[in-house]
Amino acid sequence: MSVPMPKRIVTCPTCGGDSVYAAENPYRPFCSERCKNVDFGAWATESYRVPAPSTSADADDPDNPAPATH
Repeated sequence: MSVPMPKRIVTCPTCGGDSVYAAENPYRPFCSERCKNVDFGAWATESYRVPAPSTSADADDPDNPAPATH
């Protein structure tokens, strides 16, 4: 006789609530379609950014002026 595996509960990255991390939750790791779409919207609007050090190419970019030095 097989013992059913307990459901794995994780924290939803958007709202912080409980989310079932299993095939029965099509939105995993999110708890709902709403939380999944909120996260996707943040990516689409570039709200999530990874900081990177400045490079010499940045200095040549007219859309990204170098900060003023005193």
